[in-house]
Amino acid sequence: MTEIFRILVVDDNQDFADGVAIVLRSMGNDVRVAHDGFEALEIAAAFQPEVAFVDIGMPKLNGYQLARRLREWRWTRHAVLIAVTAWGEDEDRVRAKEAGFDHHVTKPIELESIARLLTEFAPADAGDGPPGP
Repeated sequence: MTEIFRILVVDDNQDFADGVAIVLRSMGNDVRVAHDGFEALEIAAAFQPEVAFVDIGMPKLNGYQLARRLREWRWTRHAVLIAVTAWGEDEDRVRAKEAGFDHHVTKPIELESIARLLTEFAPADAGDGPPGP
């Protein structure tokens, strides 16, 4: 049985983000959606996600920058960050890891991949006290 997670989906493609959110909610997860990196930071501060599916190629604040910021915060430091991108070369995977991502998947992401990722890990408790950097 899959555990229930607090999941943040971040993608500037609204249809893609909403579609992934629908799949994750159908699995019983608590899901929030952001369409840019700055909105994701606001949501993450209040929601304290255990898992985040993050697009790399977003305007304003890209996925690499967002991952680095999330890793700085106590309440998202141990969240599982999953880069979801069309960029799938080895160098893209290295950059994602250096930015703080735990996993790297290429678009289009398949339903089986989402389910497999969620069963592979049990994120650390992100709610270990009051929020703070």
